[in-house]
Amino acid sequence: MASKKVSSSIIKLSFFFLLPLLPLFSSLSVADNNETTTTPIPPETICESTPHPSYCKNILPKQPGHVQDYGRFSVEKSFIQSHKFLNLVNVHLQRRSTLSKTTIAALEDCKFLAEQNIDYLSTSKQTVTEATLSSWKADDVQTYLSAIITNQETCLDGLTNTASDSTIKNAIGVPLSDDTKLHSVSLALFTKGWVHEKKNKTIWDFTGKHLCFKNGQLPLKMSNRSRAIYDSARGRRKLREDDEESVLISDIVVVSKDGSGNFTTINDAVGAAPNNPAADAGYFLIYITEGVYEEYVNIATNKINLMIIGDGINRTIITGNHSVDDGFTTFNSPTFAVTAPGFVAVNITFRNTAGPAKHQAVAMRSGADNSTFYSCSFEGYQDTLYTHSLRQFYRECDIYGTIDFIFGNAAVVLQKCNIYPRLPLPGQFNPITAQGRTDPNQNTGTSIHNCTVRAADDLAPSIGTVKTYLGRPWKQYSRTIFMQSFLDSLIDPAGWSEWSGDFALSTLYYGEYENSGPGSNTTGRVTWAGYHVINATDAANFTVSNFLQGNGWLPQTGVPYVRGLIAFNKKGKVIDTGN
Repeated sequence: MASKKVSSSIIKLSFFFLLPLLPLFSSLSVADNNETTTTPIPPETICESTPHPSYCKNILPKQPGHVQDYGRFSVEKSFIQSHKFLNLVNVHLQRRSTLSKTTIAALEDCKFLAEQNIDYLSTSKQTVTEATLSSWKADDVQTYLSAIITNQETCLDGLTNTASDSTIKNAIGVPLSDDTKLHSVSLALFTKGWVHEKKNKTIWDFTGKHLCFKNGQLPLKMSNRSRAIYDSARGRRKLREDDEESVLISDIVVVSKDGSGNFTTINDAVGAAPNNPAADAGYFLIYITEGVYEEYVNIATNKINLMIIGDGINRTIITGNHSVDDGFTTFNSPTFAVTAPGFVAVNITFRNTAGPAKHQAVAMRSGADNSTFYSCSFEGYQDTLYTHSLRQFYRECDIYGTIDFIFGNAAVVLQKCNIYPRLPLPGQFNPITAQGRTDPNQNTGTSIHNCTVRAADDLAPSIGTVKTYLGRPWKQYSRTIFMQSFLDSLIDPAGWSEWSGDFALSTLYYGEYENSGPGSNTTGRVTWAGYHVINATDAANFTVSNFLQGNGWLPQTGVPYVRGLIAFNKKGKVIDTGN
């Protein structure tokens, strides 16, 4: 990830320019908070509840208003500033003949991320016109506003650690920093004005029944033509088709290196997928037959509800070797990257072969909302799996790496996965996670639930000489939970490692709940203010149901999942998780 090798003017708009927004300032109900809806609040009062009170007071209108009024004003201002920032990046990119390759790469990342921010803010500012929101809608907007701050941080990391032109760093960095404060204020005001107070239930999964793969196969509901193509390509018996337990498929194409399918490359198949299909159209399925595919794949945002299925881990392999040492930004080093909402990947290995000496080298980067990975393998060394932003779920996956090999700032749950730390370079140690939350109002974090952490084959002989930790705080409000997982003896008794001195040790949130195995003993753990041995009530906040709102989008994927905490009998055996 960016900043591994080191420890880790806003243009003021006239208030009168924004006067058309000020039907804003009307008495509106406030969702589940203590703000009154009858008495206007001075801006200096409301700003004290944001991470940047002084900045907040400078940008808000001076007359008293209500929390939602201020929230709408701030979101609109964020939208306008995002356009201005994109224009600024484009101005510098027009000078690309005078810029270094690494500076251009960092600016291209910033451009892409700024365009994403505009899309997220466009949706958000429409939603906040409503006085009350369902918990689902509120979670959507909080997720988008959280991702905007993550995008800002990613842009800054790329400029700081990759761009070689100090003039560009200063010209972009100053407005980038100010805009990040603005977006933080918008998130804080939205959270205060619309986000429902968390009233999560401690759900125990006894007999939860979930739409899932049957005997290793997915029950697909598709046309006769698509069914014939799929059955023929897989060379297997027909899959049962049950309307109540089927994943809807709109169309299917086959990728095969020998030319027997529709395409010989994955990128060509992705290009054939429809842009922005109807929400109820079903998945466009790309079946990738066994083989090693040496290509870099980037699934754009408009390829909504794309599903890719391979022939299995280590049978269908997508591989590349881009790395930061070879001139790529961390963000742009992945072998496979996806930003398309509703993406599903099954039975595939994603690999980056750059090796430990090349430092940051990503196998998979997901910034796709409601993305799902089932029975996949992610193989690399430093920075293998980049869970960049938005909401993600991983089930029965294998993840291999060395330094910070699960990192990013999504709201992500890894469930029933195998995590394999590998042998790093001499003198290095293995922090498994490096979670990148930078704002206390971001609804992000890494939840590792019912997983197994064991040494990879190359590390096993060095247990005791190579230290392995559950994680370290990449950013100020880093948040990671290990719960109901098996931790083998490779985990250092301290459990967690510092990033640099006392950075983030009081603001991070690291939790452990009901783990097992020789590395799970918490008596020798760190004593940081932000570290906690948590109870079931706290752990429930980080389950699929509560943390991802997963019951609203996972069933349609066909992927099995456990909604809540796992129930054990008196002998420590799982009672029934519905699988």
